[in-house]
Amino acid sequence: MNPKGVHFIVEASGCSSVIGEVDRMQEILVESARRANAQIWAVSFHRFPPNGVSGVVVISESHLSVHTWPEVGYVALDIYTCGSESLPEKAVDYVLEMVEAKHTHVTEITRGLEDNGDHEFYHSLITWEEVLKEDK
Repeated sequence: MNPKGVHFIVEASGCSSVIGEVDRMQEILVESARRANAQIWAVSFHRFPPNGVSGVVVISESHLSVHTWPEVGYVALDIYTCGSESLPEKAVDYVLEMVEAKHTHVTEITRGLEDNGDHEFYHSLITWEEVLKEDK
């Protein structure tokens, strides 16, 4: 299998109260893994007092993880997949829609790049900010 993969590191702000609901966040991350065309192996989510959520979905293609701070409407999202069939951007889009993020900062890292078959790997980096929903 080719180790080349895409790793999205996402800062989401202005999120709804759903980010404090451990069961709902687990549902959202599991569904986002499905939308990324990933094979799910393990799921572990935990509530941190007073209302933060942390969780990970382990997939054959790597992982999806989330950490939330509902008191400030912030989500740290990490989605890394490898393989030609993976669609990690679909997972990112789904999570951001479900948590109703108003602003994001996204870093996309292409990992496992190799120039000449020497098994020396490197990554490339792209980053951007996006306003998703306007405040009313």
